[in-house]
Amino acid sequence: MDKIGKYLFLAEPFHCDFSHRLFMSHLGNHMLNAADFHSTERGFGMTYLNPIHKTWVLSRLAVEMEEMPVQYTKFFVETWVEGAMKYFTNRNFRVVGEDGRVFGYGRSVWAMIDTDTRQPQDILAIHDGAIKGWIETGKECPIEKSSRVKMSADASIVRTIDTGYSDVDVNGHVNSVKYIEHVLDLFDIEWHRTHRLKRFEIAYVAESHGGDKLSFYREETAEGEFCVRIVKSPADASGDVEVCRSKVKFINI
Repeated sequence: MDKIGKYLFLAEPFHCDFSHRLFMSHLGNHMLNAADFHSTERGFGMTYLNPIHKTWVLSRLAVEMEEMPVQYTKFFVETWVEGAMKYFTNRNFRVVGEDGRVFGYGRSVWAMIDTDTRQPQDILAIHDGAIKGWIETGKECPIEKSSRVKMSADASIVRTIDTGYSDVDVNGHVNSVKYIEHVLDLFDIEWHRTHRLKRFEIAYVAESHGGDKLSFYREETAEGEFCVRIVKSPADASGDVEVCRSKVKFINI
């Protein structure tokens, strides 16, 4: 089996926005599905981990796109493991059309946790470190790695939302991709009509759960570049906690 997985997807019409191009959140879903397919086929995916009370959780994601696939476009998500350490593994993505046109790339960092204790687990203990045999260092991923999202105390709160049933995934916490949707919803329709999302970064700090309130703080750090901090207020009133930070870069259309 090749070290690089390649999976076919379709830009379904109801997964596209008003411009008839794929939502970034749905592209994120396809990337996460490709990661699951790739790891499962090679023996270290969720179907193996869940029965032994372990799972993968996304720690960081950076996606940079030259363009988004138009509705009904078939495209491939290629994915490969770039490196593996005790507690984190780096996984890359390339989004490419059937004709070979490259739409963009992604970089991600994953951790493995115990589903009961929610504590980090030793990735290299799985199958005696078999993941290291799948590392591919020869394939290029030309986008920058995730940066540290720095925000000042001047960032203003722009929205607070309740989380519910549809926010929560199989891991029992608010789904990684749901944060992408919520961040992009901070910019109105008119903004999206005149700007295209070039790069999206998100770094996860803590879990949030259904019933938590999420508050979004936004700060413009450069022309077309914004940083967002998301803070949860748990339903049990145990105190506010920062759950993730995001950086988005737009270009004028």
